[in-house]
Amino acid sequence: MSTEYVARALAVYDRSRVTLCSIGSHSALDVAYGARLQGLRNLVVTAKDREQTYSRYFAVRQDPVPRGCVDEVLELDAFADILRADVQEKMLDRNVLFVANRSFEVYLHQRYGYDAIERQMLVPFFGNRSLLKAEERNPPTVPVLSSSNDSGQVSETDQYALLERAAIRHPRRYASPDEIDGLVMVKAPHARVSFERAFFLASSPEEYGAAARRLIAEGSLTAEALATARIEEFALGPSVNLNFFYSPVLGELELSGTDTRRQTNLEGFRNVPPSALDALRGVTLRMEEAGHVAATILESMLEPAFGMGERFVAASRELCPPGVIGPFALQCIVAAGPPKELVCYDVSLRIPGSPGTRYTPYSAYRWGRDVSVGERIAMEVVMARDTERLEDVLT
Repeated sequence: MSTEYVARALAVYDRSRVTLCSIGSHSALDVAYGARLQGLRNLVVTAKDREQTYSRYFAVRQDPVPRGCVDEVLELDAFADILRADVQEKMLDRNVLFVANRSFEVYLHQRYGYDAIERQMLVPFFGNRSLLKAEERNPPTVPVLSSSNDSGQVSETDQYALLERAAIRHPRRYASPDEIDGLVMVKAPHARVSFERAFFLASSPEEYGAAARRLIAEGSLTAEALATARIEEFALGPSVNLNFFYSPVLGELELSGTDTRRQTNLEGFRNVPPSALDALRGVTLRMEEAGHVAATILESMLEPAFGMGERFVAASRELCPPGVIGPFALQCIVAAGPPKELVCYDVSLRIPGSPGTRYTPYSAYRWGRDVSVGERIAMEVVMARDTERLEDVLT
């Protein structure tokens, strides 16, 4: 079906006026900025009361000097309204190629199942739209609009199946709390914030029970969500996100850059002196995204990292054809050695949230200058358009 969308749109598109479009959150500014650098137009779809960043502070202006990066804003009452027929028509009229980010799937999945999202988005996606559901980490915890062909359930082709097929080491999974025999991370759907997870640590079945009861009492977790929680070994080491880009036009895998996360209130815990830790025993650890920091890895680890990326690309092609197109990230822990080892604890199957990856040296080593992920997407679109291969990068 996705090839039908692409063919129908490209048959009437003015390819000289291709427009990159994304949801106004997460990484939209990077997409807009990259599009302009490569001579493409951009459109940011925003929700009511969230438009000022794009329509005011980073809007393109020419007088008295050129500034800004956002060409046009389309404001909706809610992000999920993007699936309305009239909104889709406006996007098609603007020759839109859609770049999905984390916010797109999060906000739409609160109202729709993944199959409905795939079907009702009539504009072509840059990347593989079928991989959206593969990033899902939890069973649905909110009602979704379903048809007879859309149960709202998650595909069996999830990120763990992809990691298994790619033979990429990931944290050992425990089938039940009774099996806990060391430090574990428990990942469960958050009770109040549907797109976040309630994380907690435990090193025994007793600690698991105590932490779970505390989170349920404070309203961050429900017993139903706890029953679906994933219990994994806690891999010790610094975290690094390996932000890759697979180019169908070149047939090559690239490392766009590497970064690590800033998270609340985990980072606050790290900054507390040991003498004050007793005062925080009743404070629940949270791991909510607050930002990203560029972080390099040792050059000796680049080959193992590329090996993981190559295997992941091959696995995605086998399990979810045509596989990965464009950006994806393997979020890893560098586990102590010898030898040191990369342990992948999470996967992102779309543009990463960190524009800071351009400030690591890897894109410059490849392209002779720093290239953001947003610009790399635009570069791929331009190369595909100019070689009449747009169908190879769109679904």
